[in-house]
Amino acid sequence: MNDPNRPPVTGYPAAAPPNPNGYGGYGGSAQPPPPGTAYPYAAPPPSSTTYYNNPYYQQHNPYAVQRATFLRRIIAFAIAAMVITGTFVFIVWLILRPRLPEFRVDSLSVSNLNLSNSLISANWDLRYTVRNPNKKLTLYYDDVAAAVFYDSASLSDTTVPPFFQDKRAETAQKASFATSGSYVENRAFDGMNKERARSSAIGFDVRMVARVRFKAGAWRARRRFIRVYCKDLSVGVGPNKSSGNLLGGPRQCRVGL
Repeated sequence: MNDPNRPPVTGYPAAAPPNPNGYGGYGGSAQPPPPGTAYPYAAPPPSSTTYYNNPYYQQHNPYAVQRATFLRRIIAFAIAAMVITGTFVFIVWLILRPRLPEFRVDSLSVSNLNLSNSLISANWDLRYTVRNPNKKLTLYYDDVAAAVFYDSASLSDTTVPPFFQDKRAETAQKASFATSGSYVENRAFDGMNKERARSSAIGFDVRMVARVRFKAGAWRARRRFIRVYCKDLSVGVGPNKSSGNLLGGPRQCRVGL
């Protein structure tokens, strides 16, 4: 006998309960996600570099704080030392106003000059004056070297004894050069012969290098190398002459570091 309260039998299984993930169960209405759908995932832990550079870590790590403070102090000290040193040097320069010495050629004579077969023999006697233009500095000249050139060819060289110069002083100096049968490159040899035949004179150059100390009382500057260039010192020596003297009077030289 049929029970009136029993549901009718349909022949199909009952619908499955809904999926808690949002998809329909067996026969549910919700559709699965389309292919290629991305799912969120947990972010990777921060790297050690990011961790140690984290302000929170630095604030709560005494070693990191001390290291940063130490570096800041070192940088501040270096900047302060540079500023103080620069200010001191500038003040000293304003007070002393160091200036390079001045050189002047007073005379240059040539004797026993002989030019033949790309060889030269000659003697040169140079007299020059050095002036110290500084009002508060004395100068000490060490290791003075001098040479005679024609164009860029060196003909002879020598050394000058060291000397001292007081403030605003002028010192007369001399140097002697000699060469005997020295080879001269063809360009310089031909140039001297042509100039000698054309104008009965040869223009020599004198160059000097000196190590100079600047001193004012207990203050001393480091040694400086100065270079002196005395160009176009024309000496009257004709084709039939072996000696001559400087033409045109004294010449001022160029001085630089």
